[in-house]
Amino acid sequence: MNSSLKFSHPFFRDIRFYIALAFLVRLIGITNPPLEISHNWRQVTGLMVSRNYLETDPSFIYPRIDDAGTPTGIIGMEFPVMNYLYFIFAKLFGYTHWYGRLINLLVSSFGIYFFYLLVKKYINEKTAFLSTLFLFCSIWFSFSRKMMPDTFCISLMLPGIYFGLEYLEFGKIKHWILFFLFAGLGILSKIPAGIYFALLLYPVIAGKYPMSRKITISISGLVIICFVYAWYFYWNVHLVSTFGGWYNSGKSLSEGFFDIRTHLGEFFEKFYFSAFDGFILFGCFLAGLVLIFRKKDFRMQYVFLSVFVFFLLYIFKSGYFFFHHNYYIIPFVPVMALLSGYFVSHINKKWIVLFLIAGGITESVANQQHDFFIKKSEIYKSKLESIADSVSQRNDLIVINGNMNPQQIYLSHRKGFTCTDAQLLDSTYLKSIAVENCRYVFINKHTFQGTLPLTRVYRDDDFDVFKLTKSHE
Repeated sequence: MNSSLKFSHPFFRDIRFYIALAFLVRLIGITNPPLEISHNWRQVTGLMVSRNYLETDPSFIYPRIDDAGTPTGIIGMEFPVMNYLYFIFAKLFGYTHWYGRLINLLVSSFGIYFFYLLVKKYINEKTAFLSTLFLFCSIWFSFSRKMMPDTFCISLMLPGIYFGLEYLEFGKIKHWILFFLFAGLGILSKIPAGIYFALLLYPVIAGKYPMSRKITISISGLVIICFVYAWYFYWNVHLVSTFGGWYNSGKSLSEGFFDIRTHLGEFFEKFYFSAFDGFILFGCFLAGLVLIFRKKDFRMQYVFLSVFVFFLLYIFKSGYFFFHHNYYIIPFVPVMALLSGYFVSHINKKWIVLFLIAGGITESVANQQHDFFIKKSEIYKSKLESIADSVSQRNDLIVINGNMNPQQIYLSHRKGFTCTDAQLLDSTYLKSIAVENCRYVFINKHTFQGTLPLTRVYRDDDFDVFKLTKSHE
């Protein structure tokens, strides 16, 4: 594998420098409230859970949000490891929005380092270095600093797989403990992390390791799966049936397959653009995919095919949600980055390698940089809490025309309901929420057109607030 781009060059010496550099770059705007356009709704849902652990009830197994439409706000959701870490930070240092961003960024940087270690040990150092650079600038670049569990769960799973393989090789109890801890928390944090269990199948089935170690890893994996089943398919179902909250359990495989088959353009877009937020590195991925079969590289073929098969099951289980949300591609992006790095590592011309690295990183980062800054058009929402404090008590329920996005409920630091503009003009709807003890109607005037026959208690250029009394029931 000759190349004019030598490892002796300082550029290739220590991946930890680049992990630290990428970490520092992603600190830009880290203290921003969840006002970015992309997936603010998903972030505030997680932030609600963390804040309610702090202010309402710290019971881990009873996650709560502010707009569930139920008295308790208890919902079924992912195993809230990330949310509880945020609660612990808030308990120690006081509550602020951005701790969740920092926690995810720290864990995601940790996970990327173990991605590098895995590829370095089982493929080679050059591929590991390049693949890690490409993973930095993929969709992980922006999502690793959001209060969302998508990069978080994979970043726990990767060290879990690393330590599982280390246990098979060396049989040290500390490696088994770390495997069980990281892999367990990873897949519990979000089920798609489980696709990386596929990397252990061949070593367990055909690897030349002591049978006792194989049995230990196998039983440990089954125990983890049992915990996952208990949380997602027993406890969450219990929470929904008991407290009336919501829970997305996905679709049947046949329904999901139909969704994908009828939206192939949107489905493929998640691979050819969303994964890297650009086309250069996707082209490298395709070239790498061809190369691993042309070179008959069994190890690379196994990594790709085993993980992809399990990822396909996740895709069909997700159905509509997969092609509707770009972050559903995140679990598979490390494999795509691996094949991209594999291809570039086989290029012998230095200028081509440098072009692909510079071009791929620049294109991907440029298409995500907007996510690090708040648009001026969104800043007005940050005053919602002070408005709410001026007209109501913290325990008063409110309704706001967030058009089904809970962002403004969260920013108001109140519990209640988010509704559409049309619902506010429906007297029947207003009566129904008055019965539920909703006492204030917040109007975002940027979207709402109409008048309400209610007593106004606050007014500015952005919001109106009306009193909703029991006489409206």
